[in-house]
Amino acid sequence: MNRRLSRHERSLTQIRYNKDGDLLFSCSKDHVINVWFSHNGERLGTYDGHNGTVWTIDVDSQSRFLVSGSADNEMRLWEVSTGKCLFVWEFPTAVKRVAFNEEDDQIVCITEQRMGYQGAIRVFDVNRDDGRNQDTEPTSIFHPIGSKPTVCAFSYMPGMILTGHESGKVALFDAKTGEEVLNNERAHMDIVTDLQLSEDRSYFITSSKDKTARIHDAKTLTVLKTFSTETPLNSAALARGAPYVLLGGGQEAMSVTTTSLRQGKFETRFWHKIFEEEVGRVKGHFGPLNTIAVHPAGMGYASGGEDGFVRVHHFDESYFKAKPYGDIEILD
Repeated sequence: MNRRLSRHERSLTQIRYNKDGDLLFSCSKDHVINVWFSHNGERLGTYDGHNGTVWTIDVDSQSRFLVSGSADNEMRLWEVSTGKCLFVWEFPTAVKRVAFNEEDDQIVCITEQRMGYQGAIRVFDVNRDDGRNQDTEPTSIFHPIGSKPTVCAFSYMPGMILTGHESGKVALFDAKTGEEVLNNERAHMDIVTDLQLSEDRSYFITSSKDKTARIHDAKTLTVLKTFSTETPLNSAALARGAPYVLLGGGQEAMSVTTTSLRQGKFETRFWHKIFEEEVGRVKGHFGPLNTIAVHPAGMGYASGGEDGFVRVHHFDESYFKAKPYGDIEILD
């Protein structure tokens, strides 16, 4: 079963489930953040205030705070239950990625390299007692040397931040000192477009414009598995309770032709996590998939596309059995 949600006017940039899986958050180039009930696709509300593309969102584990980053050079902290903006951090350039740590008391963000400003990674402490009273200054700020960072997340190792870069590199940084502790320069051969953690944060998956997704060990950055496709990838997610990874992408909108639209390539693609074999595809979007999120209980997944739609998919019982793959369209 799947539902198509259509309250965005422009292409989706990121979608996120909350920890309980009952809420789904989506952001878009239309400047709007929406929140939906994940079980029926009903829109619960919006978070209005940004004046540019909202590139990135994250929600804390208690569904109390939402953080967002935008092309208007702002990072905002929102109260999930009321939709009120509690605090605004202002930067010289766009905010391309935000993420809470596991304890919900810190936020990491990436700001863009542009107009004479270096790309930067900043870490902020979060005052959870009073959401309106936040420190405007980061606890740390550093400028990675070389290729600029595009995605980030807190590692399971205290004080460590995982990053993916424009060159295809993945790296591990000390959140306090900004020291690059470890890197894998050849993790990918092109820009890293997404980075999503396993449930225990001990490993993570990345997607890239080099047409591959890879699973990495979070401590050593060793590539554990590689999933090779014939199309640039924009997002990759790890299934919960099943041995699959979900990949999505497609050609850039400007290079999409009528022929390529007919040929598709815009499915969510399921690969076996261990055997590195594609097991099925789910169609639905008319244009590239930009973002994929898996329900935290493994009950389904959601995808956001260049077409402006969010699609929410619920797996049927057969998905969880050994042989059938549920509503996945099995390949010949």
